[in-house]
Amino acid sequence: MLSAALATLVFCAPGYPGVAGDAQPFLDQFVTAVEATAGWPAGSLGGIYDPTEEGGLAKLGGPDAALAFVPYPFFVEHAAQLHLTPLAEADVTSVGTQQRWSLVAKKGRTNGPASLVGVTILSVAGYAPNFVKHVALQGWELPADVKIESTAQILSALRRAAAGEPIAALLDQTQAAALPSLPFASMLEVVRESAQLPVAVIAVVDSRLPAARARTLQQGLLKMAHAAGGADSLRALQLNGFVQPQLPPYTATP
Repeated sequence: MLSAALATLVFCAPGYPGVAGDAQPFLDQFVTAVEATAGWPAGSLGGIYDPTEEGGLAKLGGPDAALAFVPYPFFVEHAAQLHLTPLAEADVTSVGTQQRWSLVAKKGRTNGPASLVGVTILSVAGYAPNFVKHVALQGWELPADVKIESTAQILSALRRAAAGEPIAALLDQTQAAALPSLPFASMLEVVRESAQLPVAVIAVVDSRLPAARARTLQQGLLKMAHAAGGADSLRALQLNGFVQPQLPPYTATP
């Protein structure tokens, strides 16, 4: 329960594979390692995982939910609502600290935003329409009737787009890298690519962590990769470590 610790880190990754019960042991290992590297007393940091946006928001509303560990689209969508202040960016295994997002459509179908009239954009980040419209597709004025929807079934979305349905798919870097291997890849094309954007962020929620504790936690996160036991706990969550936050200006401050 959130009240079982002085401060709780809520790990929420909508759209990505994961079951709360399966992830919890790895998250427990992680928060124990964070306590050690930050110099916090044992048991002063708890962790809880939720794979859904709705569930994550509910948990982050709890009074002990002092920290959020979330994908960047979630941060963009909810930073103002939750008063999120970034502490560190995650260095994700096989991705890094930043990634580009790619909008993919049937080859020849799209030559600019105006040609997306009537199209549905499907993405693992579809729960975050502000991220999709104003960050990943920054500079494109999408038609008013474009729909943005969340899906974890990106392969199905790409297959539908290739078949000619009014579908486009916004892919993260890992998904885009796998695109050429698809048997119908020749029927698709990347029509828009984002700037380099953070992958995931750990942030303080609504100033629930005093500044001094936040600083020690940040210092602990930054040195985790080189601390005893830190690398193992990071590897279990497919992380290499953490770096200082360098978020784009429009999301750097809640």
